[in-house]
Amino acid sequence: MEIDKIKVELNNPDFQYRLKAIAALKNYESEVAVPLLTSKLHDSEFLVRSFVARGLGSQQSAESFAALIQIMKFDDTPNVRAEAANSLSLFGRIAVSHLVLTYYQDDHWLVRRTILAALVEMDCPEELFDICVQGLKDEDFTVQESSVDALGLLANSNLHVQALSQILNLVNDESWRMRVRVAYALKRFDQPEAKAALNQLRQDKDHRVVGATLEDLLPR
Repeated sequence: MEIDKIKVELNNPDFQYRLKAIAALKNYESEVAVPLLTSKLHDSEFLVRSFVARGLGSQQSAESFAALIQIMKFDDTPNVRAEAANSLSLFGRIAVSHLVLTYYQDDHWLVRRTILAALVEMDCPEELFDICVQGLKDEDFTVQESSVDALGLLANSNLHVQALSQILNLVNDESWRMRVRVAYALKRFDQPEAKAALNQLRQDKDHRVVGATLEDLLPR
């Protein structure tokens, strides 16, 4: 799409045309694309703002970085904030502190799970451990589950002792779903405490937990 047409379509009353115009900006340099993307930061349609956040992630510049932080902090739609967090993570290490701060400030489950998933891919074990511990206290169960999963991924890091300690605290959790996540996470650790906890879970009262502990042992 030619740039003149993109500029026209960005103001089309039909948001579907605005979406197509935003998508077309991926073919342009950041000097051209970013100002047009940021002109739609406050679009009335949340899907448009979500496309803007996605587009800014592929147009990496100081301006797009600042715009993504603004979206992540102030947009009133969790889907858009989550999209901004995901795009911000594409900038690498420089984004980590901003993502961690947002994790603490934004308690929406979608935003938190997005940030957690992003940090898993960013080789920052200290920050990942930090938000996992926070996530275990979350009211949303899916955030708790994701935090346990991520703690399991720290088994080969310099924080493996602390991560295992957090997981072991949940071996007797009242939720069978949590005990299933704990079983999967424990399998990543070689420490005797982890193996002992797995043996305990093999005697669990819920067959789904027992199944999770034995899954790798069954013939295929």
